Amino acid sequence: VRRGILEGNLFESSKDLRLGRRFTFQHDNDPKHTAKATLQWFKEKQVNVLEWPSQSPDLSPIESLWYDLQIAVHKRPKIPVSRCAKLILVAVIAAKGGCTKY
Repeated sequence: VRRGILEGNLFESSKDLRLGRRFTFQHDNDPKHTAKATLQWFKEKQVNVLEWPSQSPDLSPIESLWYDLQIAVHKRPKIPVSRCAKLILVAVIAAKGGCTKY
């Protein structure tokens, strides 16, 4: 599965970012991410992989950002059920009982 994800996305992303083959791939080296087939794929495709100890501290800022986003969303007032029902009713009426664009 992991090889398929890499095959379908890694080189396309490096192309979109105009990196060509000048990049080093980083993952957390957790044993479940280092299957022999995946390691062989990296070797066959000549992908530079950053040596990184498994179970190292997560230094990626994205986890903190996702946490901040979660807190911000939960602080917002909830949308009343009546508002949701009205929006659904309006959409159904506009679609004359058929499928809505949503």
